[in-house]
Amino acid sequence: MRVIGNYINGELKASESGRESVIFNPATGEQVAAVSLSTAEETNHAIDVAAKAFPAWSNTSSVKRARVMFKFKELLEQHADELAEVISIEHGKVFSDAKGELTRGLEVVEFACGIPHLQKGEKSMNVGTGVDSWSQMMPLGVCAGIVPFNFPAMVPMWMFPVAIACGNTFVLKPSEKVPSAVMRMAELLKEAGLPDGVFNIVNGDRDAVDVMLTHPQVEAISFVGSTPVAEYIYTRGSQHGKRVQALGGAKNHMVIMPDADMDAAANALMGAAYGAAGERCMAISVAVPVGEGTAEKLVEKLLPKLEALRVGPGIVEGPDNDMGAVISKEHRDNIHSYVDKGVEEGAKLLVDGRDLKIPGHENGFFIGGSLFDHVTPEMTIYKEEIFGPVLCIARVNSFSEAVELVNAHEYGNGVALFTSDGKSAREFAQHIQVGMVGINVPVPVPMAFHSFGGWKRSLFGPLHMHGPDGVRFYTRMKMVTSRWNDHDPSDSAFTMPTMK
Repeated sequence: MRVIGNYINGELKASESGRESVIFNPATGEQVAAVSLSTAEETNHAIDVAAKAFPAWSNTSSVKRARVMFKFKELLEQHADELAEVISIEHGKVFSDAKGELTRGLEVVEFACGIPHLQKGEKSMNVGTGVDSWSQMMPLGVCAGIVPFNFPAMVPMWMFPVAIACGNTFVLKPSEKVPSAVMRMAELLKEAGLPDGVFNIVNGDRDAVDVMLTHPQVEAISFVGSTPVAEYIYTRGSQHGKRVQALGGAKNHMVIMPDADMDAAANALMGAAYGAAGERCMAISVAVPVGEGTAEKLVEKLLPKLEALRVGPGIVEGPDNDMGAVISKEHRDNIHSYVDKGVEEGAKLLVDGRDLKIPGHENGFFIGGSLFDHVTPEMTIYKEEIFGPVLCIARVNSFSEAVELVNAHEYGNGVALFTSDGKSAREFAQHIQVGMVGINVPVPVPMAFHSFGGWKRSLFGPLHMHGPDGVRFYTRMKMVTSRWNDHDPSDSAFTMPTMK
């Protein structure tokens, strides 16, 4: 059985911890590998290696750093099918969705290729007689990333390409459930010309994370995961002087107005709610039909689409399935328990995905799409993030009631409005208390040259991922004020300096 270790200083290294975590193929339920869970000492070593690599890399010209990113992009494109297959096998998502994940990650690499422009400062000539001032966007040092299982390639690429392009070194802790894609990407980075020690991978659990949060040489930490863990990462990292961006959970709504194109809304909901088996932080998990009769029209459109939903292995001959397996048996059982809870608390279960069996894959971690109607804000399935293929319909009477419903939720990650009325759309975008808003767009993930992040308990820290905020997060500004002239004052000045 293949055992995955660490990637430190340009080499694959076996861990000496003696502790392992099993990696499953969710479509079959079979173990495909194991990953070693690193010791604190091994994590310390990876950080020390990154710290030693920082001076040379940070002094490498931004043009040369960009060229490494260009080559890395080229290699990712060449190996896209290979990486997508690895993602599908370890995560369970369908192959085409894995390819889509890689594309969105590639967009961040493309953005990082522009670092010579992105990292430029500003200059003012003659702010005083013979005095010039300018800013420099300086790299921080060693940066760390802690990523979830649901996007084995894309979420890491939200972090390390921008960090490395800015002149930092990086230590990544992937999810122990899906480590193979980033291990392969590390090899491609080396092939692209990245010096050893600039990018390192430590596989592990909380022991490794706590070292990253407290190590004196780690300057910045990026995290994506659940809200309780995000809050812990932000609090503990900040207490130890780290710069932290921690993205947490979500409960994303789609508000559907009576004037919306109902076919378009239903099609959008199917992909947004059931794509990747709902294991997306931007998945739509609550549909909010507005006004009398809108919910009935929506349900009428959804039911046949749910009946036709193709669920099965991520890698098949012929057309892809629509939805693959969920990550683990434990997660599938947890989703089952949420459906049980919804029934218990009085929601109307229109479609039940709990008893789905896939012929030939009876041991896989599959669950069908479920649909609840008449869900209210007091119910557990409304309040909590299920992270599975369960869509709730929460009916409201008016547009203002829909806005109030969304704004009252503790999460503020993503939201969508489907309407044909520009006034409603403008008012919605203005007043909704959510970080990413879609108008007739179900999953409003911004392109890489904008920044990704939510509001409220969906984000801890002031800066979002990638885009301009990513560059700000991975750099700090240095201001230089310079005078070159022949004037040599004979007396010291003790007043506040001013420019003349």
